[in-house]
Amino acid sequence: MSELTGSILVVDDNRMNRLMLARGLEQQGHRVSFAEHGRQALEMMRNQAFDLVLLDIEMPEMNGYEVLEHLRADPHWRDIPVIMISAVDEIDSVVRCIEMGAADYLNKPFNPGGFSLRRRHHQ
Repeated sequence: MSELTGSILVVDDNRMNRLMLARGLEQQGHRVSFAEHGRQALEMMRNQAFDLVLLDIEMPEMNGYEVLEHLRADPHWRDIPVIMISAVDEIDSVVRCIEMGAADYLNKPFNPGGFSLRRRHHQ
C-alpha cells in the first residue's frame, strides 16, 4: 500500500516554526502551503482546497481559536481535519480545542524529524 499524501496548510506567525513543520511534511511527500495569520489562512482556503490544517493558537489579527470557530461554522470547511499547535501546555487549552472540533493538539517545540501524519478516515 502506498503512503497517502495531501495538501496541508500550516498557519503560524513564526517563520521558523512554519519551516520546521514544512521540512518534515514535505519529506513525507505532502504539499505544504503557509499562512502567517488566521485571516490569511481563511483567504487561502477560499481559493484552494486543503486536506489538513495545522493551526497555531497564539497569532496576531485572528487567533487559532477564532479560525477554528470559522472553519467549524462553515459547511465547506467543517470536515477538514484541524490539528492545533501551541506552546501553551495547559489542559484547558487542549480541552477547549478538542471541544471546538480540532482533530488533535500538538505542543511546541516538536521534533520535525519525528513528526508524521497519517490520513484517518472516520466513518
